[in-house]
Amino acid sequence: MILSGGGTAGHIYPALALASELRSRNIDLLYLGTAKGPEHKLAEDESIAFESISTAGYDRARPVTLITSSLKALRGVGQSLALLRRQKPAAVICFGGYVSVPVGLAASLCNIPLIVHEQNSYMGMTNRFLAKRSDLLALTYPETAGLPERLKAQVSCLGNPVRQSFLKTDPASARARLGIPNDAPVLLIFGGSRGARNINEAAIASAGLLLESYPDLHIIHGTGKLEHADVTEKLQQQLSARPQLAVRYHALPYIENMGDVIAASDLVVARAGATSIAELTVLGKPSVLIPYPYATDDHQTTNASALVDLGGARLITDAQIKQWLDNDLSETRSVETFVFAATLVKLMGDEQLRMNMAERAKTLGKADAAKKLADALQKVVAAN
Repeated sequence: MILSGGGTAGHIYPALALASELRSRNIDLLYLGTAKGPEHKLAEDESIAFESISTAGYDRARPVTLITSSLKALRGVGQSLALLRRQKPAAVICFGGYVSVPVGLAASLCNIPLIVHEQNSYMGMTNRFLAKRSDLLALTYPETAGLPERLKAQVSCLGNPVRQSFLKTDPASARARLGIPNDAPVLLIFGGSRGARNINEAAIASAGLLLESYPDLHIIHGTGKLEHADVTEKLQQQLSARPQLAVRYHALPYIENMGDVIAASDLVVARAGATSIAELTVLGKPSVLIPYPYATDDHQTTNASALVDLGGARLITDAQIKQWLDNDLSETRSVETFVFAATLVKLMGDEQLRMNMAERAKTLGKADAAKKLADALQKVVAAN
């Protein structure tokens, strides 16, 4: 079977989670992506055979890129057709991102069963295009916006596959591997694989208050590689007079072992990407979600709404953070009244509240999403 999806980790990690399940069923796999995209390294890290094709994304702010990206995508269709005719896969499954367009279109042209998986609460442009040609459209959220009415008959809500590293860990063993005492509270802050500037700045501003409020607290902060040097420098300035606090603040450019780190955490601050929410709910973790404000059709806010409405998470907007950060320094700006800091201080100080949030988050977790998707995939193949 052939997998495709790329551009961001949110499209790639569910594909890798499915790959693990398919391998357990002795199914051979090939991943089609771009040579320079993150999918290349991530697939090879999992020892999945990888082939690169030509394609490019469309920048809505620069209409001319529609022409250049279309030309590259057409070349990618030709490359995909040649690969599919040579490999003769039983099925093709696409997880979104512009690389999926030529792969999915080639599958349709070759009459190879096509399965499309949508991670978010609003269907992306690529998946809307491919869904019309698919044999099965697999959704994460039952109420997914942007879904054409005529496609609802071929839809299955199967959840978002989560990597095995999240399913095989637990808080005690994760803390042992990380070297964190079992009785020490842990706060995890991250803004995705690339980081998030406003979240980073909010974490820096709140660091002193959080660490002073809870003398045993460890903060693990995934800064993103591009922002790591800047965050480290600002933290040193913020905590220079209090070195005893700084040793409990762990700023990392990238978190490789995210399954262990989330499992070890008592509270998680994150964007509201579909993959992050799937991982948090599978592990049953209370969270503070800060949706990325420029996501297409504001789908991260919609992603977060089910978990927030259920009481498994709190929502803070990026605009609330930015408004406080942008205040003129000549004005009184108390970190104690900063909604970001105040929310974290309150939640870290109320274990029962966190436990209640964790229980509610766990009810939305779908640990069997990869298995269900693999089952559905094999049914489609059998029917064809």
